[in-house]
Parts: sequence; C-alpha cells; structure tokens
Amino acid sequence: MGQDIDQIRFTREDRQRYRDKVKRNLAVLKHLIDTGAFEVERKLVGVEVEFYVVDGDGAPMMINAELLSRIESEDFQTELAQYNIEFNLAPHKIVGTVLREIEEELETSFLHAHRRAQELDAHVVMIGILPTLSDLHVTIQNLSANPRYHLLNEQILEARGEDLQVIIEGEETLDLNASSITMESAATSVQLHLQVSPARFGRVWNAAQAISAAQVAVGANSPFLLGKQLWRETRIALFEQTIDTRSEELAAQGVRPRVWFGERWIDSVGDLFDENVRYYPALLPLLDDEEPEALLRGGGVPHLPELTLHNGTIWRWNRPIYDVARGKPHLRVENRVLPAGPSCVDIVANAAFYYGLVRGLMDLDEPIEQQLSFAAAADNFRTAAHDGIDARLFWPGVGIVPASELLLRTLLPLAHEGLDAWGVDRRDRDHYLGIIEQRALRRVTGATWQIRTFRMLRERDGLDRRDALVEMTRRYMTGMRANEPVHTWPLPQG
Repeated sequence: MGQDIDQIRFTREDRQRYRDKVKRNLAVLKHLIDTGAFEVERKLVGVEVEFYVVDGDGAPMMINAELLSRIESEDFQTELAQYNIEFNLAPHKIVGTVLREIEEELETSFLHAHRRAQELDAHVVMIGILPTLSDLHVTIQNLSANPRYHLLNEQILEARGEDLQVIIEGEETLDLNASSITMESAATSVQLHLQVSPARFGRVWNAAQAISAAQVAVGANSPFLLGKQLWRETRIALFEQTIDTRSEELAAQGVRPRVWFGERWIDSVGDLFDENVRYYPALLPLLDDEEPEALLRGGGVPHLPELTLHNGTIWRWNRPIYDVARGKPHLRVENRVLPAGPSCVDIVANAAFYYGLVRGLMDLDEPIEQQLSFAAAADNFRTAAHDGIDARLFWPGVGIVPASELLLRTLLPLAHEGLDAWGVDRRDRDHYLGIIEQRALRRVTGATWQIRTFRMLRERDGLDRRDALVEMTRRYMTGMRANEPVHTWPLPQG
C-alpha cells in the first residue's frame, strides 16, 4: 500500500506542489522512454499473495504485527487490516521450470507462515473473501497500526464527503454504509507482475485487459461476503465500492472511479500515466527530496517517487508500474484481477494461464485491440465477476459462448502457444494448464466449490447459515493446506 507516513495534514500548497512534481516526474519518465534508458532484455515475472490470519473456526484474528515478528522475513508485510498479511515472491525469469519453482517457493513460504501462525493458535488462509467475516471485523479499530492506512482512510472519506456505500446484488443483496475503508481488507488477491519493454507495453496491457474476464471466470473464489451469497467474484464489486472517492453526484457526472477497468485501449504506457495526472487529484500529496531532472543530468536514475505514489492510489485492474532495479529503470504490468487461493498449485495454474495467454495474444498478427471492442472487454469482465465459470462471454470470431467453451476451444490453445514462446518447460505447461482445463471441463472453481459445499451443509446436514459457513471454511482450509487443485476437492454433485 505504499510508504510509511508520518505527516497527517495537507495544505492547499502541499497539493499544488505535489501536482507540479508529478507532472515533472511524468516528463522525466517520457524522456527516459524516448532515450532508450529502460531495461528491455530481462523477461521477469513476480507474484504477490495476500492472506487472512484466522483461528481454528476461520474467524479473523487481529495479530498480523505479532505474526510478522515471528515470521521474520522481509518477503512478508502488513496489509490493510490486522487480520491480513502479504507475501512477495522474488522475481523469476519466465523460462524453463519457472512455474514449478514458483510453486515450490510459494508453498515453502506459505508453510513457514502457517507454522509461525500455529504458535499463536492461528492459521493463514488464501481466499478471495473469508466466508466467516462479519461486520464486527471490518471496523476502523481493526486497521493495521501503520499510519499510512489511517491517513489513506481519512483522505478517501474526506474526498468523498460522506460514508462509503456498498450495494451488491447477486444471489442475495448486500446494502450497507461503511464509515471507513476497512471493508476493502475483506478482498484479498494475487497480483501477477510481468516486466515488459516500453515498446511492447501498450500491446501487453491491452492483452491483459482483454483476458481479464477469462481469468476471473476460471479463477473466481469470492462468492460470500458478510454471510450473503453474492457474485462468484464478489471481490471485484467490493473493491470498486470501498475505495470510491466519488459522491453519488460526481459518479453521475462521469467522474472516473479510483478502482476501474478503464475506458479505452492504449498505445503506450504514457497514456495511463497521462490519465493519472489528468483525471485524479492526489490522495497522499507527499513530496520527496529527489530532484529527477538534476539526477538525470548527473547520470543517475530517478525513482520518480511522486509519480509512483500517485499511481499507487489509482487501483486499475491492470496497473502500470515504474520501478528501478540494479540501477536500471523498468516497466511492469501488474495484473490485479485474481483472488487469493484456493491453493498454491491453483495460484500457479492461474499464473500459467495468464502469462501464456498474454504472450499468445501479443504474438497474434492482428492485435486483439483491433478485433475486440473495449466496451465488450469491459462487459465481459463484469459478467465474469458476476457469473464466474457459468458466464457467457464474447470473443472475436467466436461470438457469445459459455466461458468454459471459450477456455477449452480458444484460449487454452493460445496459452499453450504462449508458454512455448516463453520457453517454459512443456511438462510444467501441460501440468498447470491442465488444471485450468479440468476446472473448465468440470465447471468447478473455488467459488463453485464454496457454494456447493455450503448448500450441502445447509440442505443435507441441516446446519444453520453461520455454522455452515464455518464448517465450509474449515473444509476449505484442509484442501488448501493439502495443496491439491480445487477441482479435486470433495464436492457434492449437482
């Protein structure tokens, strides 16, 4: 969520100076691109996973600071609420047995965190939204202690001018007001990073946008929120509404949201950063001492802290990232559409599908943005979040078809070609994409497993709603810790 923050009040002058500095940063970024300063040869990928910390019944535990002190690893960090932590996997070159290596490292780190959590009579859970979460857990008292979260909460509510409103209509309806952004902590995700050259950035971002719906359809894992069954990937709607600085009137006027899919295909990364400057006032106008122009003239590489901080307060589902590593600037696409879980192997299967399909679309003779309208891609994304694997999606040359059919006949073959183009080991390719294939064939995702198990516990076993959610969560945790693909978990028929 960004850097630590001590300052708690901003003046009009602070905001003006910050806006001017962001514009200067943007000019320097464009100069770096124009002069070929970026690292372009290293094809790196990275993975971030957010976890819940829970007790034996799956109820959130407010102990992330104590747990992190026991984990003792810089790869683990705090997240928004005291029942969240985040794990960051070191970058890997996408070639050979990279997928297998990512799974091994992810599972090793997960088990390490799990063992440390057990010392506190706790568990760590990878799931899009915890089914046992209640409104008593998502209060401002449970924000993590870091001042940046409290300041961000204050700035979002101040910009909005009123409480946040969450209305999600699915199988059931959730309608509530929230007086803090803590509700956003309910939505835990996996972020997939892909380093790309400036010349290829536009095409990669467009491809990532085009396939987001397919990712969500086959990876949905968030059907319950505050005890209600809503969307298959409720996390999408929840995140959009709990970080919304717009009042009802501003939304009606067409002001862009802070969490959004976008409104058009792009030509270059500059298009996205231009939009950041044009459409979004600063939430955290913190000035750094870096003078990017002087640093550039002296032969240094600027980190552009104002530009990156501002970008970090605009939550695109596919976000541009500027960073500096090994003394060279680089660009990444951060894919943010997937929920956490259900298991480590499922996460890596989702990653294999994403990286393979992005590469498959990048290598098409006719770019996907020339075949698919942006409006259709946005409609697909929302439909997939609502209906999951049962969604009907539009694809050029195919028409509107069930998501499972689109995956099996069109997108999985492209993903195979893409992983081959990256040079990924073919056994790993077949193993991980085979998991995606089986989910599509059986129409089983984390979301469908949760829904069917919950219904069985209610209808066959006679449990009340709360007890059924607790028991379903316990069974979920068992499958997760076994690191078996979710489509193989015990599941009632029908």
